[in-house]
Amino acid sequence: MQGFRQGTIVHRQVWTPGSVTLRLEAATEPLIPGQFHNLALQVGDKWVRRAYSAASAPGQPLEFFVNRVDDGELTPDLTELSVGTEVFIDPRPRGFFTLASVPEVPDLWLWATGTGLAPYISMLRTPEPFARFERVVLVHGVRQGAQLAYAEELEELGQSRPQRFVRIPVVSRENVVGALQGRVTGLFAGGTIERQAGVAVAPDRSHVMLCGNPAMITEMVELLDRRGLRRNRSRRPGQVTFERYW
Repeated sequence: MQGFRQGTIVHRQVWTPGSVTLRLEAATEPLIPGQFHNLALQVGDKWVRRAYSAASAPGQPLEFFVNRVDDGELTPDLTELSVGTEVFIDPRPRGFFTLASVPEVPDLWLWATGTGLAPYISMLRTPEPFARFERVVLVHGVRQGAQLAYAEELEELGQSRPQRFVRIPVVSRENVVGALQGRVTGLFAGGTIERQAGVAVAPDRSHVMLCGNPAMITEMVELLDRRGLRRNRSRRPGQVTFERYW
């Protein structure tokens, strides 16, 4: 495929059926945490490509957290690839959903649903969030507890930085020990998430990054707007930065 390079899957982590992390060995340009790469496969008689945020730290083998979408053009094939399989990748990382666009504030909120967690894993695998912010709060919403990917790594991060990092897992369709039950938007609107974090979202001290389901992002933007938090723009800095996943 023109402009793409060949990569090889060197590791496959299965979280749940249809939810995997793929690690690639490929020659690519330097990554800024939060950016994405375009991946491509030949499906039938045509090439299909899609954008996926990297979960890897800069300088490490590229890692992508992918969920199967049954009626999708690429993920049914991509999530079934085994170690040693070839996949094509655009060597240039793209996107502006990075910490470079976030103003200096005490509290950074990383808010995700599903595989929207990936760019935050990339960020949290670097020193930058803890060099720039007093406290980092990660909210990750999923339907079932088994979908709480990277849980062990994030728990270890919390234990190593108990005063600096708070992880709040949220599960909507079942009760899971250690996780809040419900939808992330409803739990925020009712104040539960802030009580769990031990800190309030406020325009004078918080920046909220949103990544994942577009419906969640739309609802969160409305909820945050009522609190006085506005969208962050290059010419008009604000307190909310988001990236929709489809």
